[in-house]
Amino acid sequence: MHCCYNSPDTLDKLNGNLRQIRQSRVLSRKELALQSHVDESTIYRAERGRTKLRPSTARKLARALGVPPEELISQQGRLVL
Repeated sequence: MHCCYNSPDTLDKLNGNLRQIRQSRVLSRKELALQSHVDESTIYRAERGRTKLRPSTARKLARALGVPPEELISQQGRLVL
């Protein structure tokens, strides 16, 4: 499995969607980190576009947020997991 970005702004969309979904669930980064078993600093960096998430990490976050991994990406981008 690999990560595939079809547009240059897909990473920005992932970051924005991750933050938006997390906040809509009224979760702090720390709470999401505990639920997803992903380091809080990774979530922080991903939300700010400072790191690309590994597909396995994106799946963990999506599972903890209760959404399909594809929902972390807007319609214009694509993440292949």
